[in-house]
Amino acid sequence: MTRQHPQPQPAPESIPDTRRPAYGAGRALIAVYGVFAISATARAAVQLIRNAAEAPVAYGLSAFSAAVYIVATVAMAHNGRKMRRAAWISVVTEFVGVIVVGLLSLTHPEMFQHDSVWSMFGRGYGFVPLVLPLLGMWWLWRSSPARITAAETRKE
Repeated sequence: MTRQHPQPQPAPESIPDTRRPAYGAGRALIAVYGVFAISATARAAVQLIRNAAEAPVAYGLSAFSAAVYIVATVAMAHNGRKMRRAAWISVVTEFVGVIVVGLLSLTHPEMFQHDSVWSMFGRGYGFVPLVLPLLGMWWLWRSSPARITAAETRKE
């Protein structure tokens, strides 16, 4: 009787991830991010071209939020480790931005005489900017290859 030695398992980082980048609710979420990326970019461009000096803080924040939505959209659409990290950073930045700008627009309304995407917690966009990063973080956690692999390993 020969004794078999267990074969070493490859490290999770070396196993190729052959899943599609996004599916189901993930694709819908990415589409919503794409719409916000386009709308925030258009709004910021119009604001900055027409009258940047009128409200530089609000219009600058609109441009910043547009950049965050673009990065989030592109990063969430990909499944690579670096892109997932970029997605996490952009979605968390978005959430912190909505909270901070929302609070500042309530406590210091003189700073936000003109609305930005995130002012008043995204009231001008039906509060979607407040809910969207929460959905983004939930989806990134739920679709995490490391979490899925760990859950499948526990089942075996």
